Amino acid sequence: MIDKSQFCNKTIAYHTLGCKLNFAETTTIARTLTGHGFRKARAGEQAGVCIINTCSVTDAADKKCRQAIGQFVRKHPDAFVVVTGCYAQLRPQEIGKIKGVDLVLGNNEKFIVSDFLHSFKKKKEAKLYTSSIENTNLFQPAISSDDRTRYFLKVQDGCDYYCSYCTVPFARGKSRNGTIKSLVETAQELGDKGAKEIVLSGVNIGDFGKSTGETFFDLLKALDKVEKIARFRISSIEPNLLTDEIIAFIAQSQHFAPHFHIPLQSGSNEVLALMKRRYTRELFAEKVAKIKLAMPDAFIGVDVIVGVRGETEACFQDTYSFIAGLDVSQLHVFTYSERPDTKALEIEHIVSPAEKKRRSELLHLLSEEKTQHFYASQIGKTAKVLWEAGKTGGLMNGFTENYVKIHAPYQKELVNMVQEIVIEQQMY
Repeated sequence: MIDKSQFCNKTIAYHTLGCKLNFAETTTIARTLTGHGFRKARAGEQAGVCIINTCSVTDAADKKCRQAIGQFVRKHPDAFVVVTGCYAQLRPQEIGKIKGVDLVLGNNEKFIVSDFLHSFKKKKEAKLYTSSIENTNLFQPAISSDDRTRYFLKVQDGCDYYCSYCTVPFARGKSRNGTIKSLVETAQELGDKGAKEIVLSGVNIGDFGKSTGETFFDLLKALDKVEKIARFRISSIEPNLLTDEIIAFIAQSQHFAPHFHIPLQSGSNEVLALMKRRYTRELFAEKVAKIKLAMPDAFIGVDVIVGVRGETEACFQDTYSFIAGLDVSQLHVFTYSERPDTKALEIEHIVSPAEKKRRSELLHLLSEEKTQHFYASQIGKTAKVLWEAGKTGGLMNGFTENYVKIHAPYQKELVNMVQEIVIEQQMY
């Protein structure tokens, strides 16, 4: 039990960096601490405790984490500062040296933060609790909401792939998941509370089932029967795990949105091999073609990394030409950042920062062209929009099932409602 008498100010300020999975986990931590008598600090209020949930996917992410920690220490000078998440798991000693940090918790410990608060007062030296996560079997469910309309449901955690440039397996552990039964029950509960859309989140969700003897396809079929949820989305799925049966199923589903996010990372087979990815560009192109054949209006987002070690100019041109010829809707472009202890550091060819920037800019321009082309192709088509609560300049926003962002004059009664419209150019 938490000895709340040690905290005269029983308010907590939360800050989350990184992926939607992190946001869902912060929400779960907050829900637990609320049950122990703490509440979220209001805007401008001095917090008694600060909890910062970190990301470490790139060097830039680490830098943002350090900046955020410093900002919170300055903003809440008397608060007990807790840092957790992937950066905390990978670099606890580094974080522990940051002035003002009191407690560093790894990813195993983040969900039992209440167990650590009872015996700590603010000290000059941080306490570190970051146990090995490599062989953990613990799966902690997590849910967060986005603008009261869209919920992010964690279905899987960890990764067994060990790509040469990535530290996620070291920060998150091996692939593991919740049971289909428990996840369906959670989706039903969210539907009872008025949720209209659920995004399935995880680290490598196509690998779902390793810890329960089930499959991702089985999960999709079970969730599709939850009638109160208008739509489900898949956050991201590896191309080698996006099976033909999954594509065919989503094409006929009444609940799963025709929206895919598929990491490519490189359009060069040479670079894909250096990255230790588990597919070729030919397989990727085949998956895109099958999606578009079954669902011509499907939105397809693609992750790409530029400037990895070994990406020569010829390899980049190969990537650019390959993506230019793909019928995809948007690119998420990341600049390669060297991560300690990864196999990529053994690759000799290094891309300069200036060249990384140039390649990134070229792919961002290509992405804009792809998105505008996709949006233009939707003009005149009937779609269903889920309206969000946000209001900007008298306008409200919403997304169609195939992820076209729509703007319209704000009408409060439409918030969290699904409305059928005909898409016009001025709407997006």
